[in-house]
Order: sequence, then C-alpha cells, then structure tokens
Amino acid sequence: MTRLGIVKTDKLKEEFVEQFGEYSTMFARRFEAIGVAFEWVIYDVRQGQYPDTIDEVDAYLITGSKASAYDSELWIDQLKVFVRELHAAEKKLIGICFGHQLIAEALGGKTEQSEEGWSVGVQKTQVHTVAQAYGLDADAYQVIASHQDVVTSPAKGADILASRPQCPVDAMGLGSHILSFQGHPEFDPSFMQQVLDMREDTLGEALHRQASNSLQMATDHLMVTRWIANFIQQ
Repeated sequence: MTRLGIVKTDKLKEEFVEQFGEYSTMFARRFEAIGVAFEWVIYDVRQGQYPDTIDEVDAYLITGSKASAYDSELWIDQLKVFVRELHAAEKKLIGICFGHQLIAEALGGKTEQSEEGWSVGVQKTQVHTVAQAYGLDADAYQVIASHQDVVTSPAKGADILASRPQCPVDAMGLGSHILSFQGHPEFDPSFMQQVLDMREDTLGEALHRQASNSLQMATDHLMVTRWIANFIQQ
C-alpha cells in the first residue's frame, strides 16, 4: 500500500476537530470516496516532526495553514529546506493552499497577500492546456477556496496549470513529482460554513453572504482528488 506522509502545518479548533476531524481525516474521506486507500503517516512540522529519511513514505502532502508562506518563523524556514530536499530527490509532493504557496516560495517563486483581499467559497478555475501532462483532464474545476495570500510567481521551472482572476497561479506542476493547488478539495461545505461564520467580522457582511451562498454550488472535489491520487500513484 502506498504510504502518504501528511505534513501537518496547522492546528484546527477543537470543536472543528470533534465534528470534522483534522485535515488528514478530511483527505482520507476524499480518497476513500474515490476508492483509494493510503497508509497515513502524520508529521507535525510545527513541532519539528520530520521523517528520519525522505523515503520513509512514498509521497508527501503539505496541508493548509493559517500561517503565511513568507512569514519569518523557524518552522516555516525548516519546511522550505525540506521541500528543497524533496525536490532535489524528485520525491512526490502535493501542496494544498499554504502548501501550494510554500512550495512556490521554497523553490524560487513568490507568494504575496492579494490586493483583492480574501478569496472564499466555491471558486471556478480555468485549466490550461499544459495541465493535461499532469493528468488534469478538464477545462475547468470548482472547489472551495479560503485564502488571502496568492502565488504571484510559480516555483522556478514550474508550469502554471490553472488560473482564476483572483489567483494567477491556482495550480502548479513541476516535473513528474510536484503538483499543488490553491483550493481545498478536502473541504466540505458544512466545514467551510463554520469557517466563514468564525471570520464574519474579518470578511464583512457582503463577502460572508456571497461566500455562504456559493456553498450551494456543485463542486469538483472528487475529480481534483482523483487527479491527486493518480499523480501520487503514477
């Protein structure tokens, strides 16, 4: 069985964990829904947890986080070093939201706070032709987003696989070993609604309402999950 290392970069609120589980649980549910089972290994890098060797697992997935990829924190700097090590070894690596942004930052790209502010709720993203080489076999996809930082310059040598107006690098691929997405295919609408409610004062009434309404839209979270699973296993 393929061993997938979850690089944990955040701690969810206890009430969220009780109802929805950690990010690893959310991903497990998605993969199970498409009939894919991984053996999971969790590395809480905020606490300095790393594998003894990079070959301890077959692939890694860096989760989302409240932190910013450009923050000057020791654990973020250490994670960037780890990403560069994985890249040098061409180890399979998936990045989601913060993970996507951090991979870009670690490998010569740039992440910045968006001038347009928060991007939240279900977002439609256009897929570029080059994405077919990475297994993204659709013209567009819709998943839940929750971020105010965006990748403005991809990792050096990477392909921009998908874009939307608020997010010029919504998906990124590099070689046969790196695939990353700004959106959250692991998020359920019910979880996102609670996140929106928690941040209502920050978002403002209009954006909160707009994002909440968007959660009624259909999403392609299982299709994106399938892309990720195929990429890991190919």
